[in-house]
Amino acid sequence: MPYTLSRLAPGSYDVLLNGIVVAGVVRDNDTREAAWRVELLTDLPPGERPYPFTKLEHVFGTLEAARRWLGNPEICKSRNRGKLRGMRGHPELHP
Repeated sequence: MPYTLSRLAPGSYDVLLNGIVVAGVVRDNDTREAAWRVELLTDLPPGERPYPFTKLEHVFGTLEAARRWLGNPEICKSRNRGKLRGMRGHPELHP
């Protein structure tokens, strides 16, 4: 499933799947040791989460590591953001 990242502010991105915002990527703080969190916006049961989410939140040491995990999504400007937030009611987003 191809994801797209939409930059919101420094250290903050929306994660879009098929044009729908399904998750967020945020940096914990502004230090060099900051962790990056990728978190689903909707608390879905494990069997309904889009790949590669096995839990609601995943933590990475770098933004690059988080992007690799998501399949190296393109980063777009915020004007390209999805129209909807969340996944409930969108069965085409589930594997």
